[in-house]
Formats: sequence, C-alpha cells, structure tokens
Amino acid sequence: MSFYEHHKVEIKNYTLPDGETRTAYIIDSTFTLSTLPDGTIFSIGCNARYTGLYQKILSTGMRFDQIKKLTKRQRTFKGIIILTEDFGLCYVLPAPYDEIADSIENIPPTLTPDGIYVSDFSSWLHKPQ
Repeated sequence: MSFYEHHKVEIKNYTLPDGETRTAYIIDSTFTLSTLPDGTIFSIGCNARYTGLYQKILSTGMRFDQIKKLTKRQRTFKGIIILTEDFGLCYVLPAPYDEIADSIENIPPTLTPDGIYVSDFSSWLHKPQ
C-alpha cells in the first residue's frame, strides 16, 4: 500500500525571492511538508485542522491573546511570530499582518495565526560580523 492510497496529497512547487525552488506536499489539507530540491524536508507545518499540542499548551487555531498569555516572550520576524526565542517553531501571520506587523503591538489580540511551522529558523538570528 502506498501513502497516496490513504491520503490526499497536493504538490506545489514555488520559487523564493532569491530564485531558489522548493516543493510543498500538502497532506489531507492539514499538514505541509516543505522540501529542498534534493527532497530533504526542511519544514513541517499544520493548520487549524490539526488538534495536537506543542509543549502541552500551544495549538493551532488559538487567538493571539491566548498565545501571549501562555508564553514568556513574543516577537514578529519575516511574517511569523517567534515565541520565547524558540527558533524551531513559529506561528504564521495571515495577510495583511505578515507584511505590516513590525512589532507585537501591531497584532490584534483577537487575530488567529494561519498555522504552526516546525523548522530550523536559527539562521535568521543576527550573527556578529
């Protein structure tokens, strides 16, 4: 039996602003596996249809005010919310907040982020020259 027999898999190819290509495999309209051109998975995401928990407290479909109460620190970065300096997990901001939310104060308390992604975002940290 194949994975494709039991799950709906949608495949989308996309190009980053720097010209690099990526492939996203969307499974059952819930999970997204993003891969490099060689097939290496670099990111796993889920939307509000996923009902699991991260660290037994955070989930998809939570409003921003709930997320804020449950975490020590939040900051926006490249259209996402980084929590407690954990650059392995992020909440994705929906439009137009992915473009205009330069600080946490720009995010309305009732906003529900689009989903959660697990990846290694540590390369986004400022590195001393």
